[in-house]
Amino acid sequence: MRRARTPMECSPIPETTSNTQWRDGYAAGSAVYDEMFAPGQTLRPHWQSFVTHLDRLGALELARRWEQGRRLIHENGVTYNIYGDPRGMDRPWELDSIPFLVSAEDWNVLEPALAQRARVLNLLLADLYGAQALLRAGVFPPELVFWNPGFLRSCHGIRLPNQSYLNLYSADIARTPDGRWSVISDRTQAPSGAGYALENRIVLSRIFPDVFKECQIQRLATFFRKVRETMNALAFYNRDNPFIVLLTPGPFNETYFEHAYLARYLNYTLVEGGDLTVRDQCVYLKTLGGLHRVDVIVRRLDAEYCDPLELRADSALGVPGLVQAVRAGNVAVANPLGSGLVESPAINAFLPDLCRLLLNEDLKLPSVPTFWCGRKQSLQHAISRLDQMVVKPAFPSRDIEPVFGAKLSREQRETLIDRMKAQPYLYVAQEQIALSTVPVLANERIEPRQAVLRTYLSASNGSYVAMPGGLTQVPVTSDALVFSLQRGGGSKDTWVQTSGPVSSFTLLRPAHQSTELSRAGSDLPSRVADNLFWLGRYVERAESAVRLLRGIVVRLSEKSTLGDVRELPALLRALQDQCHSSSNVKGKRIDEAPPPDELGYILELSRKPGGLYATLQLLQGVARMVRDRISTDTWRVIRSLDENVNWPERSDGVNLSEILAKLNYLVITLASFGGLASESMTRGQVWRFLDMGRRLERAKNAAGLLRSTLTQVSSDDTPLLEALLEVSDSFMTYRRRYLASLQLAPMLDLLIADETNPRSLAFQVVALNGHVDSLPRDTMLPHLSPEQRITVANLSLMRLIDIDAVCKADAQGRRVELDSTLGRLNSDMTALSDIITRQYLSHAQTSRQLASFRSEVLE
Repeated sequence: MRRARTPMECSPIPETTSNTQWRDGYAAGSAVYDEMFAPGQTLRPHWQSFVTHLDRLGALELARRWEQGRRLIHENGVTYNIYGDPRGMDRPWELDSIPFLVSAEDWNVLEPALAQRARVLNLLLADLYGAQALLRAGVFPPELVFWNPGFLRSCHGIRLPNQSYLNLYSADIARTPDGRWSVISDRTQAPSGAGYALENRIVLSRIFPDVFKECQIQRLATFFRKVRETMNALAFYNRDNPFIVLLTPGPFNETYFEHAYLARYLNYTLVEGGDLTVRDQCVYLKTLGGLHRVDVIVRRLDAEYCDPLELRADSALGVPGLVQAVRAGNVAVANPLGSGLVESPAINAFLPDLCRLLLNEDLKLPSVPTFWCGRKQSLQHAISRLDQMVVKPAFPSRDIEPVFGAKLSREQRETLIDRMKAQPYLYVAQEQIALSTVPVLANERIEPRQAVLRTYLSASNGSYVAMPGGLTQVPVTSDALVFSLQRGGGSKDTWVQTSGPVSSFTLLRPAHQSTELSRAGSDLPSRVADNLFWLGRYVERAESAVRLLRGIVVRLSEKSTLGDVRELPALLRALQDQCHSSSNVKGKRIDEAPPPDELGYILELSRKPGGLYATLQLLQGVARMVRDRISTDTWRVIRSLDENVNWPERSDGVNLSEILAKLNYLVITLASFGGLASESMTRGQVWRFLDMGRRLERAKNAAGLLRSTLTQVSSDDTPLLEALLEVSDSFMTYRRRYLASLQLAPMLDLLIADETNPRSLAFQVVALNGHVDSLPRDTMLPHLSPEQRITVANLSLMRLIDIDAVCKADAQGRRVELDSTLGRLNSDMTALSDIITRQYLSHAQTSRQLASFRSEVLE
């Protein structure tokens, strides 16, 4: 659907005649540190090469390249879900076209300082979940532990691999007016954004390939290699080839795109809580073939939701028994459960002393001056300088926003002070500082905006390795004080320069490295198979509806009076039956006379539950859930569907040619999906369940179409037969075979019994029979499975059908045998879908591999 573009997402670079004028008018503030310009509007040395390249390209070429970048973001489906945004999960990711450049000198200072900070927090976590010596010594206040919701008591005393309590760490840093870096906040729960940083890098390196190369920018792949090594080392068993999953809250989470993207990039299996189960204190993934032991869980789910048995009882996102499996040492979780404890900003006030105590070192990277109000002196200081403070909750919460003292009225100020005095340990005050500014393209010009850089680190051999880059965040407006992507803020790619050679490492396996040959893919989780099955069904349901709608619209546009469109009532009846069948909603059936406003009626049907509009929405929704399982080209096809589904609600002033053009586009797009599925997918379980859904839905729709239109004899079937052949994409085949006029018997033979016609019922049943035979099952059973019985019975029905008999009508003009045959097949397809769901997709089946093994043992 068409949408309004946001300024940052698509403001064009001003079209000017001067190659340098794209940056003319950029006014860096004198009271802040500007990252691009030094005082006096002099380019900083590490920006000169980049700016020179952009000057050389010129404004017109920059505009063209950034249009390419926006197109990549849309085609790749890069989204960020802002809760409450009307675009929901379709909201595109906000990326600025100008990267944030960090000099090699700056990075050489930042990386070891960030690693030191991560080491301190790791040791702090190890003590608080272990001996708690810091509490007994009075070095660390117990209020920040036992009052903190992030402290998970059930996780106390759990021994972790390598005593690593912080596998992945992230810090939000910014530069202060004096040019020094400071930490604003620490992210230790489940740091997000690394996947978006990677996607940002891919987009900008494609639109500025020469600039990226000549500016000596470090690559990100080496960091993700280290992440994989770290995750592998966490496994208690099978370290050489551990089975690692990425646990996501699901597609409604704001960063679900990143979860799917990272799972694919790191070659991990993306799972939801319902995909996992705990048996005998071990975690298993529920797959089509049975249970698959999990070694490591990379969680993107807050710890409290991970286990409804021992953590949060109302959580429907977690895995019951997970804490016990971790306690038994049978599975590792990264970050460990409870690591969010040290996200409290209050810890910043104690970090310098903790660093000297735990590492015998001075803290290299300071925090923004922070005062925990649980100390009387700090509370008094915060209140006395409230106009210069940002007051935050001591324990992170989505429900409480930072309060800027300078923005408060007198009454609001007094209310806040009363609250701080009543429960001082719940509040933290940080000095409000002016952050450095970076160039941002907004409102058709380049302007400075404050920026926060989110850095990422991975544990490695007792220390930490930093991503040479990160996710730079900028506010939605130049005067905004809160840096939040949920508030509509944007992002920038972060380019870290190097003075040495740039690594050419890639996560792709080198050509010279030998690889063990394999044709097997990973076993498919039941939930993923379910989503693929329904993706296939929705694609086929949408295509069937589009082809039928196109047949109706073509006839409405070519005929001027109702009397000239004798087949229209039957086609409208078929559309109505299809809509009601898909939504299980009954409605008044059209018999002979169509409604007065035929176009208005089909537009209304298209927007009803079960109609085309709803089907396309369901299609795109389920496609998001298997984003990590489908190719980039296939995803682009699905994303392009929303460009032509903005159907008008009324027929007033509607141009039939425009509607027809949209339908033609949708036919081609949906056919492209089928072509990609047929020609680009290996014949594994992913393809099987996708194609099984398509074949089953096509059989149901084809049977329903013929049953709605041909079971009652009409005075002249010829126009209707022609329409059905067109809708079924079989008109050319019929004409090549039969030069005579259209007749019912050869048409039914083509659409029902011809196994060589990809649109026939017989073709679908043959394909389904092959798929069902290939599903995992206990091979020791001597009889056919229930799903096999259905496909074999329907295959016999199709092969034994008497075309002449089904063409005959009774005295009332009804083709009873045709109606009975089509009705039986339709019912059997519904039954087959139910059986497949119960047997393979409900997650409740015992392991078929285990059942087979038991049979062999009993033999």
